[in-house]
Amino acid sequence: MQKKIIELGKPSYITVETEEKMQTSEFEGTGWTDGDVCVEVENGKISVKAEAAAVKTIRLRFPVPADRKSRILGSTWERTYGDTQWTGMSANAFMPWFFLTSCEGTYRGYGVKVRPSAMCFWQADTRGITLFLDVRCGGSGVELKGRKLQAAQIVCMEAKGCSSFEAAREFCRCMCTDPILPSFPVYGSNNWYYAYGDSSEEEILKDTDYLLELTKGAENPPYMVIDDCWQEHHRLNDYNGGPWRKGNSKFPDMKALAEKLVQKGVRPGIWVRFLLNEDDQIPQEWRISHNGCLDPSHPDALAYIKKDVERICQWGYTLIKHDFTTFDLFGRWGLEMNPYPTQDGWSFYDKSRTSAEIVKGLYEAIYEEAKKYDTLVLGCNTIGHLGAGLMHMHRSGDDTSGFTWERTRRMGVNTLAFCLPQHRTFYEIDADCVGITGKIPWELNRQWADVIAESGTSLFVSAKPGVLTEEEKEELHQIMLKASTQEKHKIPADWEYTDCPEIWEDAGESVEYNWYEKAGTDVRGNSCQYYRHIPLS
Repeated sequence: MQKKIIELGKPSYITVETEEKMQTSEFEGTGWTDGDVCVEVENGKISVKAEAAAVKTIRLRFPVPADRKSRILGSTWERTYGDTQWTGMSANAFMPWFFLTSCEGTYRGYGVKVRPSAMCFWQADTRGITLFLDVRCGGSGVELKGRKLQAAQIVCMEAKGCSSFEAAREFCRCMCTDPILPSFPVYGSNNWYYAYGDSSEEEILKDTDYLLELTKGAENPPYMVIDDCWQEHHRLNDYNGGPWRKGNSKFPDMKALAEKLVQKGVRPGIWVRFLLNEDDQIPQEWRISHNGCLDPSHPDALAYIKKDVERICQWGYTLIKHDFTTFDLFGRWGLEMNPYPTQDGWSFYDKSRTSAEIVKGLYEAIYEEAKKYDTLVLGCNTIGHLGAGLMHMHRSGDDTSGFTWERTRRMGVNTLAFCLPQHRTFYEIDADCVGITGKIPWELNRQWADVIAESGTSLFVSAKPGVLTEEEKEELHQIMLKASTQEKHKIPADWEYTDCPEIWEDAGESVEYNWYEKAGTDVRGNSCQYYRHIPLS
């Protein structure tokens, strides 16, 4: 690979939006000033300072045209939704955090380093590249009050003499120089995709016995992850939030259950949704105004969350899967962020910090508390670009399914293929579970389990005991043994040509999978569709 860091140079135009006005100007020198707002761009570092003005967004236009023959791969706000792929150029498309171009054997990456202090997205066309920085606090302008905000650091790279996948992986290394990673291969079972919230301690222990059968002979113990079902106020199909102080009647002693799992020979893991909490002792001041979830910008609310993390670690769970933080903070799923992450008109408790800073503060608090107990952090519905370096693992796509193969095909395979460059460069990726309920043909699920194991990423199965035949169970056993070592590292060879790669290869072997049911894909109407394009005003 011939690799070099390239510079975007200075922007030609700048647009700054405050609560009072929006202004577009030519950008001259290294700084732009209007009133008490000052934006500096030097060596790719973008900073903004303001005294009284509440700053909302900054837009920088760089006179660096993209070749009209380029194929482009953009990233996503928080996770994939089966919609990531290489495409032709579209000036309408917005690309959160970073994007790559492929043109006649030359690959270029344009992005911001992980953990910026702004929510960033890009747009590219044949006349230039535009970087948007959302520095709002929630949906209102941030009140910096004289503070100089280091908003983002631009990173650009060019590579030749390699594949597009190799270039993408190397660019991820440029954006993240400090990932935190598990010290052993993580794999095992998660009960969600067959229990769907209806479980008990007794069933978890039976699941564990079945998992031990599936991993017999593995030197590396698997994880048994208890998903939504255990918390004290759990109401099936109605409420999946906290408090997180104890289990419910089906889970009478969470600490004792963790000890039982360890005694059986597995690692205990647990799911939690920290920000949704109906504890009536929580003051209203600690809650976000538009949805009542905990506001991590409030120091007392953040301390409360840290206590929840500490309690779970002290029970003995060595993997915490924290979920829903993006939705609970912004009121939108990633596919609804078009292009901004949240609506106008509201703010977090601490109006002096940007949304990105508040998200990073939450992730850091969870990680630092878990680190005291050597507990792994798996983020789900979390913003990967803000979490790299603050979480060991990232659930990088929307849910797969234990009932509908088309959902697993679309969400799972797409996520695995297109997030794989971030694997062990940002964190370890988790493309989600293999749901084994008997509703999906084993031949399809077998391939899904196998490609995860062959990729060297984390394989979790939701296997209902008694569904698989002895022959099928032995096939899964061999796949689980493969997943326990993560020695395979196949990559999608055809990812530039399809959104559901079928050909996966490494230096010694190529495997072709068939992801399609004989009758073709299952098509149903959807009146609520979102598009990854900048909307018209």
